[in-house]
Amino acid sequence: MLVRENKNKEMVDSIKIGLERTGGYCPCKVVKSEENKCVCSEFLQQIADPDYEGFCSCQLYYKEK
Repeated sequence: MLVRENKNKEMVDSIKIGLERTGGYCPCKVVKSEENKCVCSEFLQQIADPDYEGFCSCQLYYKEK
């Protein structure tokens, strides 16, 4: 299992600006809660699934099998 940043540098830069603006909360989530702090709990659960491969919801991180 490998988790890496998105290879699209422009997208990563934009997401990181959003994270700064929101105080570390996922910029694609409406609710600011501990579950939505980057790395969000949704993606942590996806990482734990050995069959999951794909991006987190904001597309900052990608999990490869």
